[in-house]
Amino acid sequence: MASALPNPQGEVFTLSEELLSHALQASRHSERRRIIQPIQRDQSARVQRLLNCLQPLTYIRPHCHPHPHASETICLLSGSLEVLIFSTDGGITSRHLLSVKSPLIDLQPGVWHGMIVKEPDTVILEVKQGPYQASTDKKFAAWAPPEDSPQAAQYLAQL
Repeated sequence: MASALPNPQGEVFTLSEELLSHALQASRHSERRRIIQPIQRDQSARVQRLLNCLQPLTYIRPHCHPHPHASETICLLSGSLEVLIFSTDGGITSRHLLSVKSPLIDLQPGVWHGMIVKEPDTVILEVKQGPYQASTDKKFAAWAPPEDSPQAAQYLAQL
């Protein structure tokens, strides 16, 4: 199952209505109910920039970014999203609703977090230091079910 669309090419990236429409359509048809539209030209970029197109009921397993340089900034572009902050044992320590009036959250490295998508066609811009390496980018919470497990939907509903 594809998790991302192709990286753009060329010196300038512009988020056109056509590109956004294509990414949102892909998220609606994705098994995961989300799709990434990278902005950086390749995964080795020192700053990772991406659009994450999200639909309700997508399960974003709680995780943290373990590297000391791995702060993450999330800016809401459309829709509504709740960012959950967890303790190391899985308790929710805070909830942050991203909306038009409060569209940005910045997380320090090592902060356990997850998200609940509140509206269809929610789009966020994520920025963090690269380069991206799938094997080390995220540490998934052992106390939360894997994305492909039968327990994932029930866990999401409990959140």
